[in-house]
Amino acid sequence: MTIANLPDSVSAMPMAVADVDERALLKTMRWYDGFVMALSNPGFIIASLGYTTGQVGALGALAVWLGSMVIAVLQNKIYTEPATMFPEHSGGIAMYAFEGWRSRFSLAGPMSAIGYWAGWSSVLAIFGLTSGGLIQAQWFPEATWSIDAGIHLDLPRLIAVGLILGIWAINALGAKPVKIMGYLTGALLFVPLVLFTLVPFFLSDFHWSNLSWGLTGANGSLWGGIQLALVWLYLNAWSAYGIEVCATFAPEYHDTEKDTHKALIRAAMFCLGVYAMMPVALGGAVTQQQMADAPLGFYAQLLQREIGGFWSNVVVIFMIGSFLLGMNAASAGGARTLYGMSRSGMTIRWLGHVSRHNVPNRGMYVDVVANIAAVLLLPTTVAVLAASNMGYVLCHVFALSAVVLLRRDRPGAPRPLQLSTPWVALAGVLAVFNLVILVVGATSFSVTGYGGVPELLIGIGLLVLGSLLYVYRRVVEDKQPFRLRDRDATPAVAEAEESLVLAEV
Repeated sequence: MTIANLPDSVSAMPMAVADVDERALLKTMRWYDGFVMALSNPGFIIASLGYTTGQVGALGALAVWLGSMVIAVLQNKIYTEPATMFPEHSGGIAMYAFEGWRSRFSLAGPMSAIGYWAGWSSVLAIFGLTSGGLIQAQWFPEATWSIDAGIHLDLPRLIAVGLILGIWAINALGAKPVKIMGYLTGALLFVPLVLFTLVPFFLSDFHWSNLSWGLTGANGSLWGGIQLALVWLYLNAWSAYGIEVCATFAPEYHDTEKDTHKALIRAAMFCLGVYAMMPVALGGAVTQQQMADAPLGFYAQLLQREIGGFWSNVVVIFMIGSFLLGMNAASAGGARTLYGMSRSGMTIRWLGHVSRHNVPNRGMYVDVVANIAAVLLLPTTVAVLAASNMGYVLCHVFALSAVVLLRRDRPGAPRPLQLSTPWVALAGVLAVFNLVILVVGATSFSVTGYGGVPELLIGIGLLVLGSLLYVYRRVVEDKQPFRLRDRDATPAVAEAEESLVLAEV
């Protein structure tokens, strides 16, 4: 179609007439569809709680998990303002960072977006490996074979690769199959949620004495305890902060402003309750040492002990269903982030394509390849998390600070859900806090025993890659000079650019 009806400030500029693909994301979702996507977050804590409790005890796990979720709830409230300022942005909070920082530091946008994508996309690998580990522990405990010849290969990894390919196939068919799968797996999620947040309190094996505090440094060091807490807050951000996924689908809601707001707030409150109860419930029923010995396998052991073999099989199937929900949301959200990056000029045009099913299929191809590589090359699920988490937390730093910057730079811009001044100030405080846990966590997560220098280098490499792709798009594809401070991007131009679908066949 021909570009037309641009604002006066844009139409007065010399501009080439372009033809672009008619296909775009469709408005087929309600707020509860986004809420269902956010139900993947309880699955995140199921996948990671054993690692946390195994090191810092049940009370320590409660402190860092609940603390992470409280921060996430506050951030979700803050994100309602930019979500309604830019209702047609696909890609979620990374796009808010792009708008707020583009006139000050143009690389903030692409770094945020690639970090956001890595954080969400890695869910495919993490939940694939978690599901594979559960399947092995429950049904194939004797299948302990492994191959380590440059790549890691065993039964859980083979299962993970198969699940990643299956999720890709479903997402490639369009938004409707994604929603159907979301509702089916979301319904399955409630069985393990009830079993792991309520039932343990009534078990004979539940003992309050099992609730231990392990957030202490070596030899009782105060800084060591604080450092350990900050590292786990950093790692848990991948899980708790993920409730902002509702904003990723903003262009696809029927009523973008109301549906986005409802999905963000209601998902936040539901997940807050889960994160407050699960560490205590499971921590009282399973000892810290049992979780340390089998961070994933303890679920199968607990279920077999309490409800027997048949019903434990059923519950494990439901647990795997909840992980598939997370993988489903990750595939949909990650691909839309890459699509939104391309539309906004932050990465190569190739990723701005929409398939005949109206989904960003090329972003899904990237998700599949990257996650299969992570499954085969990185040693544990927490190592995958550590490698991808740096960019994700940095994205929140830029997005939260962007709320403050947009108030200063665009005071007259429409804000259907305008925050009060204290909330804007809180956005700045949380941006600084996230920067602190980023610096401490990214350089110290070896204290958890699950990561080190290789994961740190992967995180840095992803940010560099995102920046290089932006420079390539700007200089080679758009034939524009690269500037660290893109002061030429006025709000009018930005709005006009967003009205286009830069998708090429």
